Order: sequence, then C-alpha cells, then structure tokens
Amino acid sequence: MKYKVTLNGKTYEVEVEQGKAILLDEYEAIAPAPAAPAASAVPAAPAAPAAPAPAAPVNLAAGETVSAPMPGNILRIDVAQGDTVKAGQILVILEAMKMENEIVAPKDGTVAQVVTSKGAVVDTGAPLVVIA
Repeated sequence: MKYKVTLNGKTYEVEVEQGKAILLDEYEAIAPAPAAPAASAVPAAPAAPAAPAPAAPVNLAAGETVSAPMPGNILRIDVAQGDTVKAGQILVILEAMKMENEIVAPKDGTVAQVVTSKGAVVDTGAPLVVIA
C-alpha cells in the first residue's frame, strides 16, 4: 500500500508491503495559497461554480427509494432504468472509508429511476435508485 505522509513541512511518499517500508519520494509540502484581497473599487461578477448537472427529480410515488446508508463515492452502478431486479441483487457499489459496500435491492421489482451516477459523492440518506 502507498501512503503520503506530511511531517514538519515535508511530504514523504512511502510504500509498505509485508512489514517493509520503502521511501518512494520526498518533497516540500505545498502550503495553501493565501486568499486574494477583495477588490474595493469595482465588484467582480461572481464566477459560476463548476457544479455537476443537477440530478433528476426523484419520483417517490414511482416506488421504493433505495438510499445511501452512509456517505461515500459511487464506484459502480449495476442497473439501468427499466431493469428487472430481485431482492438482494446488487444495485450500486458505494465506497466508504476505503471499503466497497454493496447496496442491494430490498425487494423484487423494476428499476423506475437511477438517481445517482458513477463518481458521485453522496451523503447518508441520499437517494440512489427507485424500485417500482
């Protein structure tokens, strides 16, 4: 496993394998840039945030919503809208604390909507899939 460790202003890249630690790289830690002073004469136009496209609205009347049990990153989505699923079938793989968690169908049904997308960061309770 590879680790990056910052200690006393230096960052060390270390690989640990079977009880041995090997130093791969060492470099100066980069301090965050100080905030720019606000312009007092002419206010600048606010920059549009580079946010992902808004998620499609969740139609709760369409069926049962499968929500994220914990915050994490969506690694994989194994179903698509219209797919037939069985209870216990894997719908989504959610990475949380370096662990891959299988989010499974709570019941038999048809996928009415896939609310999340691969690579999305979700919070606890965020809707992932709606099953009719």
